[in-house]
Amino acid sequence: MSTEPTLSKPRSRGVYLLPNLLTTGALFSGFYAIVAAVDGNFERAGIAIFAAMLFDTLDGRVARLTSTESAFGKEYDSLADMVSFGVAPALVTYQWGVERISEYGRVWGRVGWLAAFFYCVCAALRLARFNTRAAQDKRFFEGLPSPSAAGIVSAFIWSASEWHEPGLPGLVIAFLVTACAGALMVSSFSYNSFKQFNLEGPVKFATFIIVPLIFVGVAVYPPTTLLVIFGGYAAAGPITWLYRRFRRSQRAAPVDGPG
Repeated sequence: MSTEPTLSKPRSRGVYLLPNLLTTGALFSGFYAIVAAVDGNFERAGIAIFAAMLFDTLDGRVARLTSTESAFGKEYDSLADMVSFGVAPALVTYQWGVERISEYGRVWGRVGWLAAFFYCVCAALRLARFNTRAAQDKRFFEGLPSPSAAGIVSAFIWSASEWHEPGLPGLVIAFLVTACAGALMVSSFSYNSFKQFNLEGPVKFATFIIVPLIFVGVAVYPPTTLLVIFGGYAAAGPITWLYRRFRRSQRAAPVDGPG
């Protein structure tokens, strides 16, 4: 019997077209959001960021369904996420608010661009942490996912772009929203990934009713509906943490015996 080792077939060095094409679509959408914001069209900038979210959702699912996952695709997706969900929302916020808020003083202008940069660096840290923790529980994300944070910021700016004169309070709120979204990305709050959600299985009737209502809301007034959806998802992390902490304190509280 021959004892010569069996030579394994070398792995292809090619790049899978379909999932990486979708990733390129996400990257293009993020880049276009920046261009639209520079041109002062914040509605198109908001739509472009949400288009990037759609492409980002599809590329991973297509790669898994077609068994075309690769290390190249993972790295390319992470770089595209940094542009679409890190740099683009920060620059859209900066372009919309810093020019206006600087009219109230140089200090306010610095606060504005620092809030935008803080969001950008938090997105980079969030992506780096996600890429280096492959063994984490797939059912939950640690920290707010960068696409959801981008959804909050872009939906708020999209809504706020209709304000002709937002004033100092409106501008401060915009930068607070941006900074809070950044802080939630690097937090340790747990967020449901919904990866265990079975699209082919049965669902409750109430769940089936909610989906058409969301589509109606997005069709009638997209920025407000999207802001409520992503804002509610972002708030779920700290609310769940506070609830669990309260329950633990209730269980640990001593029970008084009969006097």
